[in-house]
This record gives sequence, C-alpha cells and structure tokens, in this order.
Amino acid sequence: MPVRYGFPETPVETTTRLRPVRPRQRWRTVAAAACVVLGLGLIGGAATGAWLTGDSSAGTAKSPYTAARAAWHSVPVDTLFPRTLKGRGAGPGGTHRTWNRVAVAADSTCKDGLDPLLLTTLRSVGCERMVRATYTDATRSAVTTVGLVFTEADASGMQALRTRFTEQKLGARKDLMPRTYAPEGTPAASFGNGQRASWTVNPLTEIPVVVLAVSGFADGRAVAEPQPAADAMASGAGTDIAQAGLGHEAKGVADRVERGLRTAVAELTEQPG
Repeated sequence: MPVRYGFPETPVETTTRLRPVRPRQRWRTVAAAACVVLGLGLIGGAATGAWLTGDSSAGTAKSPYTAARAAWHSVPVDTLFPRTLKGRGAGPGGTHRTWNRVAVAADSTCKDGLDPLLLTTLRSVGCERMVRATYTDATRSAVTTVGLVFTEADASGMQALRTRFTEQKLGARKDLMPRTYAPEGTPAASFGNGQRASWTVNPLTEIPVVVLAVSGFADGRAVAEPQPAADAMASGAGTDIAQAGLGHEAKGVADRVERGLRTAVAELTEQPG
C-alpha cells in the first residue's frame, strides 16, 4: 500500500581560502542598482500578467481530479482504509455495523486486481492504479474486500462510464464482480471467487475513481447464486445472502471508504491560507 520513500538530506560543506576584498568601485554600484530595478520590473510584469490571465499556479488550488488521481500514493493507508469503519444504521433494518480491517493489499495494476471482463469494461477510462483492503464484521461472520480503481479519465470520461453502467445495468452482472483479497492467516483466508456472495461497482463522476466491493461468508461456504448489493438490500429480499446482510456489508463498507476518500481529496484541494 501507499509507500513513501524519504531520502535524508546530506549537506556537503566545503571551505576555500577567502580572497582579499578590493575597494568597491562606483560604476559597479550603479550597475548593480540598475540590475535590481530591472529585475523588480520583470517580476512585477510577470505577476501582473499572471493576474490578468488567471494563470497563477501558486495561488490556484489543485482540481479534485488532479488531487484524487494521486491519492493512492499521497494519502496514508489508514486514511484510505481506516482500521475500523463505523456503520451507523448500515445493516438490515437500520441496525448498526462495525467493520475491522484484516488485510491491506499492495497497490497493483488493474490487470492484477480485476477479472478480465471487468478490466475490459473499465478500459475506456484507463487505470492509473488499484488499491484494496479486506474487512470483517464485528462477529467475524462476514468478510468484504473493498477496492479503489484510480483512473486516467477526465470528467466526461467518468460520466460516460457512469452512464454506461446505469443504462446497461452493468453493476448487476455477475461476470463483472470484483475479485476478493484473501491472504493466508486472516479471517478472510477462505474468501475466494467461489465464495463471492454480493457486490457493488460504483464509477464516481466528481473524481476519477471507481469504488468496488464484494462480500461473502467468513466460514468459506460456496455461493451458487451471487446477488448484487442493491437486490440483496431490497425490501422483502428473502435469499440467504439478503438475510445474512451481505448486500449491506458490501454497500456499507464501499460507502464509508468512498466518503473517506472524498474527504481526503477535499483537504488536498483546499486553497492554502
């Protein structure tokens, strides 16, 4: 996960023999003063030009798209994926939920983190990087992998992807489910492709990110008929997946990670001062 490399500064000092200072000549003083006046004039002209054209990088905050695209390595892992997520009213019937992080995957390419068909579906927006983490609920009966796909698209590209998902109902297609992240030695160790029960894929439009999540039973039981989170959360849904609240698990974890990302991006785009 986001790794930052710091290189300590190593100042190098050198000492040389000082030369005698010659008496200052008047013509040199006049030339120096002229240079100062000329320099101030150039700086003032540049500042005025930048003010008139609106091209001032020093006084302009980053756009959400610029800040978000770099968030996978500029935002701390505990901010992207908090150790604990609070889901007030996020469970079935408005019950409260708490999710604890059990594993964080190293950042990867989308080819390494997505099934081929979902990768093809997202190809139109490109993939800058992908980060994922896995959570378990307080009872450790459910596990959920949540992911953030940072894309290379602009606002129009993300809007087009969102429209496509909506009109073609791509979010409900079982062949577009996200992959799980199930490292050994964790409560999610048996959470493989066959254990995927409910999922959500949500292309955002305010920032170039696709938020996705997939949930399943922590005991490793296979699921024959996975169900989209929206269907599993629908009123009257009676499947085992719905009754276990796995749709709420996927949607609840995804929503809270998304909110945290939006908050982090908003802080990165604030105007200094």
